[in-house]
Amino acid sequence: MTGQLAGTGGADEVPPAGHPSEAVRIEGLRKSFGANQVLTGIDLSLAAHEVICLIGASGSGKSTLLRCVNLLEPIDEGRIWLSGQEITAPGVDENLVRRHIGIVFQAFNLFPHMTVLRNVTLAPVKVLGTSRPDAEEEARELLRRFGLRDKEADFPDRLSGGQQQRVAIVRALAMRPQIMLLDEVTSALDPELVAEVLDVIRELAAGGMTMLIATHEMGFARDIARRVCFLEEGQIVEDAPPAELFTNPRDERTKRFLRRIVDAGRL
Repeated sequence: MTGQLAGTGGADEVPPAGHPSEAVRIEGLRKSFGANQVLTGIDLSLAAHEVICLIGASGSGKSTLLRCVNLLEPIDEGRIWLSGQEITAPGVDENLVRRHIGIVFQAFNLFPHMTVLRNVTLAPVKVLGTSRPDAEEEARELLRRFGLRDKEADFPDRLSGGQQQRVAIVRALAMRPQIMLLDEVTSALDPELVAEVLDVIRELAAGGMTMLIATHEMGFARDIARRVCFLEEGQIVEDAPPAELFTNPRDERTKRFLRRIVDAGRL
């Protein structure tokens, strides 16, 4: 990652502060909201081009973990590195960090008064300083790649939920992020629209995008992830390749969670 994170002027590039071979490294991450401890000591590393899926019941801390990685939530304890640079160090420019981390939520968060093309090009023009013609050219190529080229002049309320979520993913990709964080991106969709969004994520994984994905789609996690992390009560209880975690989990808490998933017909 290039650019100065501390925002104090000077060199064009900050030297790595350790762990340069990892896309993301998290050590001892704790986060509370009042008396509610949401994350109680998270340790996790994510290699470049790796896909990790976070699974667990609602309230287990998956979404909060993603928001902490993107610095949308201040952490209470611990440290986070992005491509070898500590992004939780004092004086780090959070906005500069977020240029390198794309995040997509279950709510689409598109600007309703802007066309699809304008939604996608706004940040590259305003934040990256890309010229409008270049931003539009890149946006159209991304829209074409994900089957949305004919929707560029439409407003979000003219699109299906699946199309809106694909636009939200394209908007994040337009910033050319090093890593994508996906937070339950299919949870707000009707079942028949889930597959088209999951296909987009599969294509990103096949193209080598580094991704940390919180999901309730167990079959999808099993198919796409290099590793699956099961969270419960703010802790990573088990971290293993999907074939191992889903077929031979070691921890009793993981076994109990997967039994409920199987009984509900979701795996």
